[in-house]
Amino acid sequence: MSQDFIRTVCGRPCSATRDRGINHLVEWSRRIDRAPDGKIRLRIPGDERALLREVADELTSLLASNDHEPALERLFPSAYEDAEREREFRELTRAQLESGREQAFRILRRTVDEDSLSAEEADAWLRALNDARLVLGTRADVTEDLDWNELDPSNPRAPDLAVYAYLSWIQEELVEATLAG
Repeated sequence: MSQDFIRTVCGRPCSATRDRGINHLVEWSRRIDRAPDGKIRLRIPGDERALLREVADELTSLLASNDHEPALERLFPSAYEDAEREREFRELTRAQLESGREQAFRILRRTVDEDSLSAEEADAWLRALNDARLVLGTRADVTEDLDWNELDPSNPRAPDLAVYAYLSWIQEELVEATLAG
C-alpha cells in the first residue's frame, strides 16, 4: 500500500487524503474553540471533515457487523472473571452499550459539516472520538512506550498512527473548548 494514503480505522485508504500524504495532518492550527454564544465552534478543513466522516462510517459498520473483531473488545472489556457472570453481564448491557456508541457515531456523521456543535453534540463527538481511538490504538498496537518522535514515516503503522494522533488532537481540542465554558 502506498504511503500516500491514510488508512482509517478498518484499514482502507481514506480517499480524502490520497494526494496529500500523512504530513498534511501536522498543520496544527486550532480547529475547535468555544464561541461567544457558548456553542462549540468548528474550523475543520473539508478533507479533515471527510476523514472524520469516514472514521464514523467505518466504526458504525464495524459495530453493526457482529464480527468477532478483537479491537472491538477494547470497547467492551470484561467485567467479571467468572465466565457465567460475564455472559449474564454482556446479555444485560451489550445492546445498550452498542446502541450508545452507534448513536454517538451517527451524531458525529450528521454534524461533521456544521459550523458549531451544541453541548450534547460535543459530548457525542467526544464519545465517538474516544471509541475510534480505542479501536485504532488497539489495531496499531499503541502503547505508552511508543516514541512518537522516533516514528519512521516508512513504518507500516505510520498511516494508522497519524490518524490516531489526529483523532487524539481533535479530542483534546474539543475537551478544552468544552471546559472553557
